[in-house]
Amino acid sequence: MTMKPRRHRLSRSCPPRVAALLTLCAGCTVGPQFVPPTPQAPAHWSARAMASPTAPQPVSAVTEQSAQQPEWWATFNDPLLTSLAQRSLDSNLDLRVAVLRIEEARAQRDVTAAGYWPTVSAEASYTRQRLSDTTPTGALFNSVGNLRLPGGVALNIPNPYNQYQLSADASWEIDLFGRVRRAVEAADAGVQVSIEDRRAVLVSVLADVAQNYIELRGAQSHLLIARENLATIDELQELTQQRRDAGMTTDVDVSNAIAQSTATRAEVPVFDLQVTQCINQLSQLLGREPEALRAELDSAAPVPPLPDLVPVGLPADLARRRPDVREAEANLHAAIAQSGVAVADLYPRLTLSAMGGFQSETAGELFQWASRFGSIGPALQLPVFDRGRWQTVRLYDVRAQQAALGYQRTVLDALHEVENALASYAADQQRRAWLDTTVLQDRDVLNLQRQRYESGLATFIEVLDAERSLQQNQLALTDSATAVAVDLVRLYRALGGGWEAADAPVAARRP
Repeated sequence: MTMKPRRHRLSRSCPPRVAALLTLCAGCTVGPQFVPPTPQAPAHWSARAMASPTAPQPVSAVTEQSAQQPEWWATFNDPLLTSLAQRSLDSNLDLRVAVLRIEEARAQRDVTAAGYWPTVSAEASYTRQRLSDTTPTGALFNSVGNLRLPGGVALNIPNPYNQYQLSADASWEIDLFGRVRRAVEAADAGVQVSIEDRRAVLVSVLADVAQNYIELRGAQSHLLIARENLATIDELQELTQQRRDAGMTTDVDVSNAIAQSTATRAEVPVFDLQVTQCINQLSQLLGREPEALRAELDSAAPVPPLPDLVPVGLPADLARRRPDVREAEANLHAAIAQSGVAVADLYPRLTLSAMGGFQSETAGELFQWASRFGSIGPALQLPVFDRGRWQTVRLYDVRAQQAALGYQRTVLDALHEVENALASYAADQQRRAWLDTTVLQDRDVLNLQRQRYESGLATFIEVLDAERSLQQNQLALTDSATAVAVDLVRLYRALGGGWEAADAPVAARRP
């Protein structure tokens, strides 16, 4: 009876053993499991924040309808603003750096995931070595180097001697308790952190572009008001000089008119500086040199109008829309996964290793079968006492608790930021509406005082007071109109809008 070779019995028994080992490796992942946190948010925004502002004219209202406005800057109906926002997506340097940080995090994740695979290396070497005659080993080599054994066999141990070696070695740590899996999980969360960081930068850049553009239009409006008031004061000055020449007034009125004219002229450089600063800031946001956008933006235009309705969604939507909240969640995930790595480090490590090759004294004998050498076998490392590893578990547990509190704080900050933005938006709209009515009344008062002054029924001081009041309220109205538009930009920023327009979901890559 012929027995089958032993290797056949091994080949039929190995697959079940390998399958069992792989099942064991895939099923044991120690440490805490990450559960996405539920944000603590009210069901609705406060009634005060959602109340329509009381004003003598229609205002822009807010609603809790879904805030699906990825390109919110387009709601201002300003083509130039839309163009600047779109160009900033490609040219802003902070955004480009944020993209590179994503690539860095992905590369780091791939480095961590390399722990899944075995490491293999090869080595080829040649050495010529001589042992010292004054050492025990060297003396022994010299004493038996030319020794003849019984039977005429010569024993030759040369000194110095050559050694040729060609070898390879491999090692593979079996991830029995999920240490590598937890590390890869933490690295995946780190990639998500970098993605959300880029989204946060994107939201900030778009809001900064819109805010600086609105402030530019406000500064240009200030400049136009100052020049219009200067023309009006120059007319009053000429009228006063004519009345003085006719003996109907004194030099005091002329001096007051000149003083008002010079005071108004002194404001022009301030407003012109604001225009320059806004243009240069927009150039920087678009990754351009100073004054690069002067020709495009130097022509004055009014502050962009507001939309009739602004949907803000519900408070719970912030956790899905704001990048900083999503980033805080990813940081929490990474911290919990790192805690799992520390826990897995307390368990045994199983490493499979093998080494083999050829080694001989001469190159011609290197590949002979007798020149082979090798070793193979598993190694089990069991930490018996290592207080540092236990303290590491505690360290990462504390960090996870900090990340959990950081997530709660980020959600709370987001809720407060939106509530404050809603309150500012309503209050500044009320102020703007009442200032608009005030400016209309001031114009009527100034026209009436000029008529009375020309008729001799009013003093020049009364005319100047009316002019000053009109100028101050015109500037206040422009400031208010600018503030309302900036409030809306800050509201969109607080809601986390904008990154969806230039972003796509990024799937975590698996080995």
